[in-house]
Amino acid sequence: MNFQSPLARARGLGSVRAGSHHWWRQRVSAVALFPLTLWFGFSLSLLPQANYAMLTHWVSSPWNTLLLLSFILLSLFHGVLGLQTVIEDYVHTDWIKIIGILGVKLVTAFLALASSLAVLRIVLLGGHG
Repeated sequence: MNFQSPLARARGLGSVRAGSHHWWRQRVSAVALFPLTLWFGFSLSLLPQANYAMLTHWVSSPWNTLLLLSFILLSLFHGVLGLQTVIEDYVHTDWIKIIGILGVKLVTAFLALASSLAVLRIVLLGGHG
């Protein structure tokens, strides 16, 4: 099925422009994830014997909270972009493709909300409750 108008087809507008935008979003999110991944790995390597109290204290630090939420949300966003590309490239039935992309986005939205809630709950409640 082609959802483009005849004018859009004549102008050459359509998936090429959307694909370029998607490609750039993947690259920018990957570049942004690089220092966040280094920070996350380095930070966790400093806490090899950490117990629950130490980890909740670490997460409650304002910079760690900000960077941890950024890392989680950006990782999920980058993952959605990658999975969407895989579905678009390898699923050839339109309705399955649409359901697959919608499913990935819904599951990821739920994971983003759940992980944000978990981090903020640690910050606000100090891990208690």
